[in-house]
Amino acid sequence: MAQLLSSIGLRHTLLSSPSLSFKPLPLVELESPPPPSVAPTTPADANTTTNGGGRAIEKLTVVLDLDETLVCAHETSSLPAGIRSTAIAAGLEWFELKCVSSEKVVFKMPFMKEFQGKPKVSYVTVFKRPGLHKFLKQIGEFADVVLFTAGLEGAFTQLNVPLLLFGSIGYGGPIVISKLPNLLLLVLFVSRTDYARPLVDLIDVDNQFCLRFYRPSTVSTEFREHVKDLSCLSKDLCRVVLVDNNPFSFLLQPLNGLPCISFSAEHPYDEQLLEVILPLLQHLSLQKDVRPVLYEKFNMPEWFQMHGIPASSLIV
Repeated sequence: MAQLLSSIGLRHTLLSSPSLSFKPLPLVELESPPPPSVAPTTPADANTTTNGGGRAIEKLTVVLDLDETLVCAHETSSLPAGIRSTAIAAGLEWFELKCVSSEKVVFKMPFMKEFQGKPKVSYVTVFKRPGLHKFLKQIGEFADVVLFTAGLEGAFTQLNVPLLLFGSIGYGGPIVISKLPNLLLLVLFVSRTDYARPLVDLIDVDNQFCLRFYRPSTVSTEFREHVKDLSCLSKDLCRVVLVDNNPFSFLLQPLNGLPCISFSAEHPYDEQLLEVILPLLQHLSLQKDVRPVLYEKFNMPEWFQMHGIPASSLIV
């Protein structure tokens, strides 16, 4: 199951992973509290809002990561009872998601047919970050909300396995091939797993996400794979913010990244969404360009340079 979760982009929160030495968002210190909502003083387009001076500016776009930012997921069969009971006792909302993977094996020979395996059912326990629905509702009042996850919406993965045959092979029963010694046979194991889309459907009950992007929308770079490229949203990124617990997600647009602390069911009293991230997003919604504020607070280009990765964006 750990391999399954890895292949679909869901990192098992119970598995060990290398720590990332970057400074996430611990506290927000603003000169003055932002207003609870931003309302235009004159009739305006749905895609515009006003700043403190009453001038109309383009509506903020908030791009949200999924796993360990909005939710955390554990393989149900290996979730320690202590973590489950502590999280539930603390009031964490949770649900169990059934993941169905269908597999088949294809033998690349003209006289052999593909073998369809039985669907495999696995279960994942998903915990919602505290305040998730209130957070989504409130940012929806002043921003367009977009989901961007490296998880697969539901796609086929393929593993090619060449086998050197000396008479017979077996897969769910023997397949006998006679008089074909030293034959190189290409076997394709193909599987399909639906995970991210049904999970998002369950947390986006009020249809807050105006757009959803999955792994096919990410790009590969010479430094990291599955990097989130915000240029798929707009050429002008002055009003776009990406909230993610993985700093490498900001590789292509480091000035638009808002790094947050990873959410885990082991810390059920997390208050990041409502007490930390929401106030900063409200503050950013009043800025004509969010990038100077994010650069001053997080210095992400310098963080990448410290890790041997040249910044791809200039300071605005």
